[in-house]
Amino acid sequence: METIVRYTHASRVGTCRIEWHAGGWQIWCEDDMLGTYHSPAAALDNLCGGHTDWPGTTDPSTLGLADELSGWKAWTPRRS
Repeated sequence: METIVRYTHASRVGTCRIEWHAGGWQIWCEDDMLGTYHSPAAALDNLCGGHTDWPGTTDPSTLGLADELSGWKAWTPRRS
């Protein structure tokens, strides 16, 4: 079974990512880290609900992001 390490989704402000880092799942939009969560689902819920450390005045709930992980592109590490 492949281990998913990143989910990505395009938005009007750039690519948003939910990715694994030591210590938890982090939300990134372009170069801004928006928070760390215990699961990718919790990260997505907080992002789509507008409950992240979003910079500026953009409300992430208005970006057209899929609110289910199945609507995001899942990435797994390449095996050599």
